[in-house]
Amino acid sequence: MDDKLSPPKAANRLLKIIDVFFQAQSLDKFPINVDMLAYEAANIFKWNDPITEIKEVPIKRFDGALFKKNIHQWTILYNPTVESSGRILFTKAHELGHYILHRTIQDEFLCGAEDLQTYDIASIETEANKFSSYLLMPIDDFRRQIDQTQLIQSLSLCALRYGVSLTAAILKWLEFTEESVILINSRDGFMNWAVSSRSAKNNGAFFKTKKNIIEIPEQSLASNNLVLEEKNGEKVQANIWFPYAHKDASVIEYKITSERFDHILTLILLPRNLKVWKPKDLN
Repeated sequence: MDDKLSPPKAANRLLKIIDVFFQAQSLDKFPINVDMLAYEAANIFKWNDPITEIKEVPIKRFDGALFKKNIHQWTILYNPTVESSGRILFTKAHELGHYILHRTIQDEFLCGAEDLQTYDIASIETEANKFSSYLLMPIDDFRRQIDQTQLIQSLSLCALRYGVSLTAAILKWLEFTEESVILINSRDGFMNWAVSSRSAKNNGAFFKTKKNIIEIPEQSLASNNLVLEEKNGEKVQANIWFPYAHKDASVIEYKITSERFDHILTLILLPRNLKVWKPKDLN
């Protein structure tokens, strides 16, 4: 990564330019026009190797790519067959992040679905995702949109406002919320990945999915095939998900199916003061 550019710093620099332009035109800047920024990025940062082409290529093995066409030109590719237009916009911003942050490291970036959902390990994919989220969903604006009493509805409206997928919107919310909350992506009864808010991590509410096979609890809404979705949230016993939680504690579980029904999103909202750590005498 460029020593002078972190993902938030690079995104904020572009957002300041967008703010000036759209305020002068009295227009709403959302969703962010990533294509315009990609073509102008070299001028903005005063580089001599611009992005000169953005193309759709329906290749199943990747969602997006950035590669050097020749010594002075770059191309962004994106897969138009992915799940939603919101995911396409996030993918384009992800590849723009690689260009701004990593173009001096390598000449080719091929990014699949897992790369675009990587947040929990230090990598160039994590940095590109953070850049994309900061660019498309500025925290100050996002914070003003959230209505805790209608959580999934307000997060869905944020996804529409920013032109991203609901998953991307929820992951962004997890970055700054003070709530103790965890998002789980699962398929066929097993977790693909799980991301916790800072408060949830501090309370022991997290799942280490990177190197472990973790099954969805049988008594959860997530494993109940008769419940397709639960967007209003349902109160369930906390120890269904967290075995060491107090026996009388409860959490709110939300269930959302993907647009293509190939995975389930589960959002678990815990009381802020609920600790679910394994007791030390059982370690």
